[in-house]
Amino acid sequence: MSRIGVTLSAPQCVRALSKASSCDACMHACPTGAIKVEAGALPLINLSQCVGCGACVGVCPSEALKVDGFESVDFLFTQLSQPEPLISCRVLVPCLSILHVEYIIALALLKKEVIFDMGHCDACALGPTCKPLIERHCEEASYLLEALHVGAVVRMEARGFEPEESSVDRRAFLQNLNVAKALEARARFEREVELCSDELITHSVDSDQIAQLRRKEVGEKRKMLLTALRRAGEPKVYHVVEAEALTFTSQKRFDLSTCTACQMCYRLCPTGALSSDLRHSKIDFDPMLCIKCALCHDVCESDALSLSGVYALTSLYQSKPQRLVDFRVKMCHECGCHFVSLHGENYCRRCDIEEDEAKALWGIEDE
Repeated sequence: MSRIGVTLSAPQCVRALSKASSCDACMHACPTGAIKVEAGALPLINLSQCVGCGACVGVCPSEALKVDGFESVDFLFTQLSQPEPLISCRVLVPCLSILHVEYIIALALLKKEVIFDMGHCDACALGPTCKPLIERHCEEASYLLEALHVGAVVRMEARGFEPEESSVDRRAFLQNLNVAKALEARARFEREVELCSDELITHSVDSDQIAQLRRKEVGEKRKMLLTALRRAGEPKVYHVVEAEALTFTSQKRFDLSTCTACQMCYRLCPTGALSSDLRHSKIDFDPMLCIKCALCHDVCESDALSLSGVYALTSLYQSKPQRLVDFRVKMCHECGCHFVSLHGENYCRRCDIEEDEAKALWGIEDE
């Protein structure tokens, strides 16, 4: 039986956007220690230690990780066609931890009931790490579904399901799910060799992938969630929930008194949840696009951005950017360029720096 491993798409990883990124969810989710995350670098993967459980996939905010042969969207549609609401690690999925909470919520909204079979977790070698992760995902999904009042439920039951011989084998499913996109024989062989290697696989962004880094797109999990929410219909009452209970989106607070107008937060936001205009005269935030990767907070040296303690569920249904701040834009008296004047200054930061450097060079001291 062919081995199954995980692959990282470097341009999709939020750590590729900035060395300041603190995201290391994949490392903590991996039950075998196959993923290492070092400061300022992309994740390192030891494929010989990887068992293809997909726990890293289930926590990755930007969908940069994938398990060989498994596509979450394909699984979701396959599961929707099944009469039973049960999801078991014995059928179709390598481990229940591979399912991101957004897919769980979307499936529950469309199917009205989802049951996670936890009956194999205690006897599984991956259980100590993966079981708590599965439980957290289910609890978060249940919390949100209850707040939405849409009549959908997610439950965990220790059924210990075992498929009959005629049932679809989960490994066969993983290997044959994308038959139409199957790799050529040589590529498959090279992958097998790679999976047997005990060396850490390093990743980098090539020059031809720079354009992909600059894209502002939400992933498939967010698209599926929003589609499911639309089909389920809007709730009669929109509640406000605790923001800490949601791991996949957020709402922001902004402190203008500490902001330096450096533009880093919205320039690096991978989905465009934070945005501005051509004059950089504002910062808008759309919670519907936020994946809570924390990159904007990591790059904000002045800590002007912070997380709100609450989350209004209207944000999941109404894509209306919130205005965080309006900046005063002036024309620099020196160079004529427009700039954000935070304190009423008439010269842009670049001209101020050049002026200070010139004074230092000429030995002129400020009076």
